[in-house]
Amino acid sequence: MSAAGKIALVTGAGTGVGKAASLALLRDGWSVVLSGRRREPLDEVAAEAEPGRTLLVPSDVTLPDDVDNLFRQTRETFGRLDLLFNNAGRGAPAVPIEDLPLETWRAVVDTNLTGMFLCIQHAFRIMKDQTPRGGRIINNGSISAHTPRPFSIAYTATKHAVTGLTKSASLDGRVYDIACGQIDIGNADTPMGGRMKAGVPQADGSIRAEAVMDPDHVGSAVAYMASLPLDANVQFMTVMATKMPFVGRG
Repeated sequence: MSAAGKIALVTGAGTGVGKAASLALLRDGWSVVLSGRRREPLDEVAAEAEPGRTLLVPSDVTLPDDVDNLFRQTRETFGRLDLLFNNAGRGAPAVPIEDLPLETWRAVVDTNLTGMFLCIQHAFRIMKDQTPRGGRIINNGSISAHTPRPFSIAYTATKHAVTGLTKSASLDGRVYDIACGQIDIGNADTPMGGRMKAGVPQADGSIRAEAVMDPDHVGSAVAYMASLPLDANVQFMTVMATKMPFVGRG
């Protein structure tokens, strides 16, 4: 399906999976709104695109005013929104549950859960009222939406909650022709995931290096999900490094 004239918005677009997905969508013909907290990485992504195919809106999804501005600028510039890749997220230091500061818990929840909710709200408001009606939302889940790592309660709790957001948005979006799916990513070689190569805690208490994959594979997966007509949906997709410890007993 041709993406010419279609508008995508990617949060956390400056690095890692967000960058890979943005470039994959641009290659497929989408115009892309690039959102992230820092301007410089967004500029670097935009430099790889044709002029006029990107809109840069530095923003923090934990700030409601920033989210309002992000979607307002999208609508004012392009007139519609066909795809939201709800990608912005953060982790927390790997510490025992009893040592995790409340402010760290709240920061992870604000980004991974509340920020994603705010973006879904705004996407719904645009997609339900535009002509042609509808659109697609892809939420970035994680292997941690299924199985935790040691000392990851904040990240794991929010990623389990993302699955609830995806299911609810998928159900509530049907009447408006809004499709919502989720991509669960395991060990992409990004600034966040690349640390797996150096060794991370395992369930048996050991520290071991884990396999990683090129984030471009995730970008291609997001572009595939985005390419479907609105009467078809990838509800959940898992893309992971083949040899990472997830399936089986490690």
